[in-house]
Amino acid sequence: MSGTLDRFGHWFATSQRALWALWALYLVPRALLILFDVQPWSDAAYYYERAAELAAGQGYLTPDGAPTAFWPPGWPFALSAAFRLLGTSVASVGLFNLSCAALSGALLLSLGRRIGGSELAARVALLLLALYPNSALYVPAAMTEVFYTTLLLAICWLLVAGRGALALIGAGLLLGMATLVKAQTLVVVPLVLGIGVLRAPRFWAAVPGAIARGLVLAALAALVVAPWSLRNERELGHYVAVSTNGGVTLLTGNNDSADGGYGDQDPLYKGLFARKDAMDEIAYDAEAKRRGMAWIAANPGRFVALMPKKLLKLWAPDGEGLWHFEKGVASYPAWAPAFTALRYANQGWYWLLLLGFAAAALVQVRRRLGSGQPLFDWWLLPYGIAAYPSAIAVVFSGQSRFHYPVMPFIALSVGWLLADWWTQRRGWSEQ
Repeated sequence: MSGTLDRFGHWFATSQRALWALWALYLVPRALLILFDVQPWSDAAYYYERAAELAAGQGYLTPDGAPTAFWPPGWPFALSAAFRLLGTSVASVGLFNLSCAALSGALLLSLGRRIGGSELAARVALLLLALYPNSALYVPAAMTEVFYTTLLLAICWLLVAGRGALALIGAGLLLGMATLVKAQTLVVVPLVLGIGVLRAPRFWAAVPGAIARGLVLAALAALVVAPWSLRNERELGHYVAVSTNGGVTLLTGNNDSADGGYGDQDPLYKGLFARKDAMDEIAYDAEAKRRGMAWIAANPGRFVALMPKKLLKLWAPDGEGLWHFEKGVASYPAWAPAFTALRYANQGWYWLLLLGFAAAALVQVRRRLGSGQPLFDWWLLPYGIAAYPSAIAVVFSGQSRFHYPVMPFIALSVGWLLADWWTQRRGWSEQ
């Protein structure tokens, strides 16, 4: 039995056939899911409609036909390019997301080899993500998650594994695109560059270079975002860097009825919403921000007490990708029992990944402190990426879909942990 396990481990880590089998396990379920006719609803419908209008040359408009910057435009821009190439349809959404998922898998493997330190760790990471249902369930949905996750992985790959000016330029341009999808993405830059500085043999000598790289990245990202910002000033009469929904997001997470999630039923927000038609979106967002900040200033204790609840809303539940099937697939009732079973399996798998993520941190710290290895290294990257939506959630609100882009990075850490356990327990190596 022991010999069989060793042979399997060697085959899984080194065989080209094993790699092809792993890719099939990762891609085939995602390809099958796009065969469902998942009609866009809620946020997905908004993105789909804006992308369709952009593809038709109509501009980025509200449903009433007025210029808008209420939601970040990066995803509709990208999706409109797919619509121009493939036609405007839900099938085009699925094909575009499937291509993004494939690229994400390749980036995950490459980062796994670098951060996990072995081919085995990289392949286990991809296996863990392949077996994670929620990752696949988003592929047919016209949501930002799959595309944004690919951008985030690509930026990190260029900064961690890339070399030279071209890698830095590519990371900066992708950072600009990612900022147009989620305006907070710039937070990732100091996280990644900070780890790079901390792992350097000579800390202070590395600081000027990191600052210079950060400035270049910010400048390149600004170059990508600038045309959109100038468009907003021309069309809306005000400078808007990316979007005008930040104040609304703040207010819906900070009010008397707030429970940690997105709360739009509080009188503080509903009173403002009732006046929405009498205000332009700049004034509407500014007033929402004023009300949210005023509530925080008047209730600092409640604001702090909400933080753990926001983190629970962000990290405890999972499987929200199923909502798009429940709401958008006409034949869902026929599949409901299978999807319900999948929801429970997904939640269990997700919690196991979180437990592995925590255990990997403990093992890394204990081993590095015990062996004299540097404590700060690229193994910290997944934890920095996880801290990014967490920091945003404690200020605004926690929503489970916002941890979606972190999951490949969590798989990296758990992949390293399982590969390390295998090699340590069995005295086995890939050689």
